Amino acid sequence: MNASSYFSQSYAQARSKFLDACAAAGLPVESHVHPLSGRDGETLAVDVAREGPMDAQRLLIISSGCHGVEGFCGSGVQSALLADSAWREYARRNDCAVLYLHAANPYGFSWWRRWTQENVDLNRNFRDFAQAAPENPGYARLDPVLAPRRWPSPLGRLHLLGYALRHGRWELQKAISSGQASHPDGLFFSGSQPTWSNRTVRKVLRQHGRQCREMAWIDVHTGLGPTGYGEYIYSGDPRPEALVRARTWWGDEVRSTEEGNSVSVKLSGKLVHAALEECPQALLISMSLEFGTVPGPQVLEALRADQWLHRTPDAPAAKVRRIKQQLRDAFYVDTEEWKQAVLTRARETAWRAVEGLSSDIPAGLCPHVEGGNALPQ
Repeated sequence: MNASSYFSQSYAQARSKFLDACAAAGLPVESHVHPLSGRDGETLAVDVAREGPMDAQRLLIISSGCHGVEGFCGSGVQSALLADSAWREYARRNDCAVLYLHAANPYGFSWWRRWTQENVDLNRNFRDFAQAAPENPGYARLDPVLAPRRWPSPLGRLHLLGYALRHGRWELQKAISSGQASHPDGLFFSGSQPTWSNRTVRKVLRQHGRQCREMAWIDVHTGLGPTGYGEYIYSGDPRPEALVRARTWWGDEVRSTEEGNSVSVKLSGKLVHAALEECPQALLISMSLEFGTVPGPQVLEALRADQWLHRTPDAPAAKVRRIKQQLRDAFYVDTEEWKQAVLTRARETAWRAVEGLSSDIPAGLCPHVEGGNALPQ
């Protein structure tokens, strides 16, 4: 089959392909149904399929759709892996259970938004809400530009350029995307409480992740970096020795926001960090697999337009269609070449994860050692 056959044009189609792939593989599916309906009235759900025994000591999680519209990529990856008999046999032969978590943010996937129904960035929402949220004064200054009251907003681009010239492009990216808790209608909002998706993912982790000794997690994302290239961004156990282990699996290509060598800025409240809290008995080696799409300014322009649309429910239908298409195209390149590059990289990544899980855990990284999986303060 060609690469495009695994990818879809809507959330409903993607979900159907995923469920069909699970059925063909003989895997039962747990569906955690969302309280709202999709864009076309369809049922929304976080769908979960597991291959391997519940008491497996090694568990690989492959997740999609944390950022809604980015699910077009991750869903295609999951459906392709489910159809790959050689890959599935390799995981079984190495006593590695595999958990496919489809559409962590089904609302955003269906409605072609990056955020949840609460306008929350799910990958900033897994934080301790008993503690004060990290401050982001840079975002506060930029919010009128990032979430404009009028669209188009050409002067906004000039304002962002001026900020970059004064503070540097990296500081601009940090101000925009590191997360903010001060503007609920703005971009990259971390939320004021756990979202529905947050609670659902934690429930899945408690059910499937508390029996294993080591967990690998590949969370598929899009929108940063060169077109078609999948960057490895480490996000697991914070100890330096764990990053070393990740690099023995995936090579020196593994980047780290802690080291400042990634296309992403340092984030708090990431989806995969839930495993550190819900599955403390397991060593977590995880990463975001980030596929580039279009140049960064185009991605940001699409997000700004969509945020204006979010605040403008009476926008003309033609304008709605243009903005939504612009947003989807910013996070999903609908070409055979891009999809083939995604599947090749994702298969290699998953294969190496299973190979890595089959190796012994170094003594200093055993999950029960003092200071184990605690997140840095």
